[in-house]
Amino acid sequence: MKYIFAICITALLNFGVFAQNKTTTHKVSKGETIAEIAKKYNVTTTSIYQLNPDAQAGLKPNSVLLIPSAAAKKTNVSAAKVTNTIVTHEVLPKETLYGIEKKYGITDDALKQANPFLEQDGLQIGQTLTIPSNKIKKITSDKPEKAEKAVYHYVLPKETKYSIAKQYGISIEELERKNPEVVTNLPEGFKLLVKGKAVPTTIIASEAKKESTASTSIKIVLTTNYTVKPKETLYGLSKMTGLTQAELIALNPFLSDGVVEGMVLKVPATPATTVENKKEYTDLTKTNTTNKKKLALLLPFNIAKIESDTVTSTAMRLKKDKFLNMTLDFYAGALMAIDSAKVLGLNIDVAIFDSQETKNSSAIASLIKENNLQDSDVVIGPFYQSNVEKTAELLTQNQVPVISPLSKDQGVSYANIFQSIPSPDAVKNAVFTYMRSKGGNMIAVVDKKKGSVIEYIQQNHKDVKFSMLTATGGVSAENLKSLFVKDKINYVVMETANTAMIKATIATMLSAMATYKVQLVILEPNETLDTAEVIMENLAKLNLMYPSVARENESAEAQIFKKEFKIKNNVSPTDFATRGFDVTFDTMMRLSQGKKYQETVENSATEQVDNKFEFYKKIDGGYANKGIYILYYDTDLTVKEAK
Repeated sequence: MKYIFAICITALLNFGVFAQNKTTTHKVSKGETIAEIAKKYNVTTTSIYQLNPDAQAGLKPNSVLLIPSAAAKKTNVSAAKVTNTIVTHEVLPKETLYGIEKKYGITDDALKQANPFLEQDGLQIGQTLTIPSNKIKKITSDKPEKAEKAVYHYVLPKETKYSIAKQYGISIEELERKNPEVVTNLPEGFKLLVKGKAVPTTIIASEAKKESTASTSIKIVLTTNYTVKPKETLYGLSKMTGLTQAELIALNPFLSDGVVEGMVLKVPATPATTVENKKEYTDLTKTNTTNKKKLALLLPFNIAKIESDTVTSTAMRLKKDKFLNMTLDFYAGALMAIDSAKVLGLNIDVAIFDSQETKNSSAIASLIKENNLQDSDVVIGPFYQSNVEKTAELLTQNQVPVISPLSKDQGVSYANIFQSIPSPDAVKNAVFTYMRSKGGNMIAVVDKKKGSVIEYIQQNHKDVKFSMLTATGGVSAENLKSLFVKDKINYVVMETANTAMIKATIATMLSAMATYKVQLVILEPNETLDTAEVIMENLAKLNLMYPSVARENESAEAQIFKKEFKIKNNVSPTDFATRGFDVTFDTMMRLSQGKKYQETVENSATEQVDNKFEFYKKIDGGYANKGIYILYYDTDLTVKEAK
């Protein structure tokens, strides 16, 4: 629906451009290209794309295009005015900073220096910009240039010479003639010249540097979707993603027509032009307890609901209600953390509230208002992601950090949300990063039924080889062995719930151990591996490796925690109880550093009993935890952390 809305808005904006020129419609025939249609109506391909931005993704037979009249070939009348020696430009609908800078041949820095308000407000329709005339390479006019303007295209994942040539209405031979470097290979991110002549090397040095950077740094491996918010600009999106405006347009060609609210853009899952610096892990033992801090926990006890239920006894409810059990376990762990903080003398006031939440409702708004939670230093909870987002929205004005303690969901991102559970994709990516760090040869054995896993690996980890399956969908032992490489560790990523397929993969790997270094890898928990048909000793021989958000900690400190918890609660701590302790204790230790919670997150990572907290800022707002363990089965049948 958002996509349709974006198209409608773009079409309305375009209508203003062509208001004085009538349009006609064209029904697309099978095999037709934009270039052919443009030639038929004696218009430019750009003018068709302006009226039909969705056509950038390809033409569908029987779809209808808006075609400008031949008179509409003349694009927007220049909004530049020259008064004495001052050049000004009135911003038109759909114009971008990138386009204006290219129009006048000036740099981004020069334009912003002449118009300081752009840094804060971004580009707005109707603004009058001062164009630094001493920086202009040439004054543009409405008369067409004799030489065809150079048009470049940045190669995106999965694109081919055929698809690119077809998109621009040229032949593959012409594409190769203009770009002899791609005759034998088409590298992802390569800057192709598709029309006109290449820009001479005598261009301004600063722009040459910018062009060089753009042509070599756009190496996007992981992308995610981002929906454009109201009043966002190309400049702002560029700053947020860490890409240049040219790189953003290369990933999303329709951006060349302007930024429109509701557009869904491809952006890097992490800024692709920089490498994240791993944070140093510290125990935060040095504390500063001078200023008292306020911590609020919003936990879904739903006491009112329990009290109003006169039919179900408390014992019966505890036996059947898994959500209540999870809440009470988390609460018991949190109380252990609060007691530990008291022993350490931490100067923190802790308030615990019943969030009275279900997936679709909660008492969050009234709790915040009645208890002045906007004055809190940190809020932990609620449990449901939708309620976490509601809490963050209500507290965003006061910049109160809101920690999501248990949810893996990804919804609306607010700047003050701290997602303490790593996302499923982050967990899977962590094990691939580890395998690459060891220089491993990665091979995937994936069941045909696991289509989403196949797609995930193909899109995000192109260096992984897929082992061929037999006609019946089984493992081809011969093909799998042919993919092994000597003098490297061969990681076999196995994703299947089929027992026969698992046993065949294991047998093939065991038979190859005399010649090759091999290790079995899974991306997520696999219940089939826990059945009697799969021999545990074989998994240990292959050092079964997997990513996890929590570890199995047998250290002396962990044993003390488990012992103290059992003394206090008469049961051993569950995973939820340990997480309640880890999240709460970690938060309290960060609050005791004499800094804001956000500052401690930016500067340090921590490790508690079973969980790591290594937060990074997300490009769409908020923070994500990338504290992930890579675990493996050792030959003594114990689970250890891979280093």
